[in-house]
Amino acid sequence: MMHRAAPIAAGLLTALLLTVAGCKRAPVSSKPIGPEVQIKVPLGLPPLPIPKDNQPTADTIALGRKLFYDKRVSVDGTLSCASCHEPSAYFTDGKNVSTGVRGALGVRNAPTILNAAYMPFQFWDGRAITLEQQAAFPIANPVEMSRPHAADVSKLGDDPQYQAMFKQSFGTPDVNIERVENALASFERTALSGDAPFDRFMYGSDKTALTPAQVRGYMVYLDPTRGNCAACHTVGPHAALFTDGKFHNTGQGVADTGAFTDIGRFHETKIATDTGAFKTPTLRNIDKTAPYMHDGTLKTLKAVVDFYAGQGNSNPYLDPEMKKIHLTGQDRADLVEFLQSLTGSMPPDVGPPASK
Repeated sequence: MMHRAAPIAAGLLTALLLTVAGCKRAPVSSKPIGPEVQIKVPLGLPPLPIPKDNQPTADTIALGRKLFYDKRVSVDGTLSCASCHEPSAYFTDGKNVSTGVRGALGVRNAPTILNAAYMPFQFWDGRAITLEQQAAFPIANPVEMSRPHAADVSKLGDDPQYQAMFKQSFGTPDVNIERVENALASFERTALSGDAPFDRFMYGSDKTALTPAQVRGYMVYLDPTRGNCAACHTVGPHAALFTDGKFHNTGQGVADTGAFTDIGRFHETKIATDTGAFKTPTLRNIDKTAPYMHDGTLKTLKAVVDFYAGQGNSNPYLDPEMKKIHLTGQDRADLVEFLQSLTGSMPPDVGPPASK
């Protein structure tokens, strides 16, 4: 009997294990459910790139908007994403470098999130490729929000309102960092700014949209022997992002000793020629997003123009496009006037959501 019972017991055990394995919970999907929302692109911007696995829906955009303004994502409940990207400041914070929890100072200027959806790299040093990858970095950064992702997810997951919003967005009430990233990225993709006077002049056939000084400034901007701005802040025939999305060493941040106060892109690539290189920022809304450069040390557009007119700061890795140019006083004034024509419309429904 013992010999006959053993195979039966083994069979029962195998069946039990298979049953348990079959009941194992499937991985939580971070792909949104519901119909895709078509995000309206304003005049002057190209078609909006959307990842196939994170199509924006009304629910994920609403969830991302709530998360963007929620201070509970920081360790002490004092900071939200909007603390460094304020809509009233065109999604910057107006500071040289941003302030994190407990008054900790960051090392770089907060770039605008307006039109960030088009960028092939995120952050000044390009350490993230997509908005999804970028979204969670500041949450865990010890000098920004300083909240480990596990703790952040746990806190949000205890909130009945978030449970309902995550279920509506993704099919179940589960909260994980991938869903947080996807929702934030979907909201940020709605933060588009175009339809500036330049766009109406260049792409809307309104030749009265720019002043004579701005038209002259645009000619300076394009001229390789004068402004040479378009070499990195590109303008296309049908749309303009005013950035090439690449990394360049302008000499900004080189100390008097010749040492770099910030090694920039080199931190990510470890390629010597990337030392001191930073991503080209967009010039859209540039008149509203001072101070400038990765360290926020240039306070005015005039100071920026003068910096480039002086060929930046010499160093072994200075970008070849930082060549000698010839700008008269009038050229510089006109160039600043042109840059002011790049202030565009603010997108709708990107401010703090109404409290419920």
